[in-house]
Amino acid sequence: MILGDIQLARVGEIEIPWVRRGVGSNRPKLLFISGTGGDLRHPPSQFDRLLDAHFDVLRFDQRGMGQASKPDVPYTMADYAADAAGLMAALEFAPAVVLGYSFGGMVAQELALRFPDSVSRLGLLCTTAGGQGGASWPLHTIAQWPIEARAAQMIKLSDLRRDDAWQAAHPALYRALLDEQIATMALVQRSPEADIGRLRQLEARRHHDTFDRLTTLAMPVAVFGGQHDGIACPDAVARLAAQIKGALLAFFEGGHLVHVQNRSAAREIVAWLAGAL
Repeated sequence: MILGDIQLARVGEIEIPWVRRGVGSNRPKLLFISGTGGDLRHPPSQFDRLLDAHFDVLRFDQRGMGQASKPDVPYTMADYAADAAGLMAALEFAPAVVLGYSFGGMVAQELALRFPDSVSRLGLLCTTAGGQGGASWPLHTIAQWPIEARAAQMIKLSDLRRDDAWQAAHPALYRALLDEQIATMALVQRSPEADIGRLRQLEARRHHDTFDRLTTLAMPVAVFGGQHDGIACPDAVARLAAQIKGALLAFFEGGHLVHVQNRSAAREIVAWLAGAL
């Protein structure tokens, strides 16, 4: 096996593609759990490269996404947590630092609650607890919109500074963002099977609720948010952190992709994950 190439692992009834990068004998293990529509075929971001420079990073396509199995049955957040734990067990990757972004942060909460021995340190990035803690923006309500309309809505939600006035003042930049968002969404919807997986994932996300159970978490936890995030709004992010005893809460200038937008934020997040803060 050549580390860095996408491999397949059988976990329960599904196949999960995975990739491992930044491997080093002295590097801490880190499981990164991606957000809605995550796909290993997406080009790496500068934040991905930063993680790879400091950790032995395991990434994977979650059920219904990317090149993973897409069974046409209801998915639950417990299923996603069990998939992650099963992959870690299959690859002897536990315990590990876990960083969950957006939807992946919801999965990371379930993973830490259901399989606490697998998680040595938990980072929750631009995500929410659901229930009384407040939910992330209901993406399932726009799931059937035409792709360009969904892309336009996501641009507004991902950074609330990009309102109609901003778009009118920056037409070229807005068009570039819109084209990039459409291309990303088109990658997710390559086939009817992929569309089934996308809709099943959004339905599971709709029912996410860990709020009442978060008080039981005992590992170090940090919650990171963007000040202009309209998907995981700051109020809900703060309520998530307040529910976890001893959790660090940090907000940075940026939106739902604050870790990509803000290099200083990215460095602080990585420092905490590495135990330096």
